Amino acid sequence: MPPASPRSRPGYWRLLAPAVFALAGLLFATSFQAARGTDLRSDRGLPGLIDGATRDVAAKSAAITTLQTELDALTAAAVPSTTGLAPITDVINLLAPVVGTRAVQGPAVTVALTDSKRNSANLPASVRPDDLVVHQQDVQAVVNALWRGGAEAMMIQDQRIIATSAVRCVGNTLILQGRVYSPPFVISAIGRIDALNEALDQDPQIAIYKEWVDAVGLGYRVTTEAKATFPAYSGPVSQLVAKVAR
Repeated sequence: MPPASPRSRPGYWRLLAPAVFALAGLLFATSFQAARGTDLRSDRGLPGLIDGATRDVAAKSAAITTLQTELDALTAAAVPSTTGLAPITDVINLLAPVVGTRAVQGPAVTVALTDSKRNSANLPASVRPDDLVVHQQDVQAVVNALWRGGAEAMMIQDQRIIATSAVRCVGNTLILQGRVYSPPFVISAIGRIDALNEALDQDPQIAIYKEWVDAVGLGYRVTTEAKATFPAYSGPVSQLVAKVAR
């Protein structure tokens, strides 16, 4: 039997072409539904998403600060000091440095907490990788000790801390007021330097942390500054949930 002529092949292709096109259309439709208008290849992973969200929060915080400054100036210009609002304004101005809504200056103590740079393979078998990083309770212990020592104002990283600020750690990252930070974690407080240092030295939780500093090389550094400036807190101050303390 003579070989099939090349001219006889298009007959098969006429039958297969519709099926191929239908399959391609199905794949395109599936891809569109999965992507929903987004780039499926743009997955930067969790670190990239966190970094992008942190930059977005920082930009919005800066915008809020600018708008708040403009609002304060307009309010002061629109409301004469002779009105009935003057006493309220005086109270607000008096409390502003205490509650954190105004920039403050004064002598400060700064504590820096850092993860260990040692390899767990070179340490005793009882030491776990989790023991080589700074945890939430370590940061909270420093914060509590500084408040106990009479701190008049506080900063963590580059943010002013107020009564409603919450310290939360996920892994070896710190989440503070919508922004994410990696170690070293820096906590600063304005107040009497001798009282702040004494509170740090006498705190039992910090004493335990110092034992791990010696054991596995965690970082703990305390410095002082004669005059530090803390910016005003610019985030929301309204309470969403509250309950009576017993």
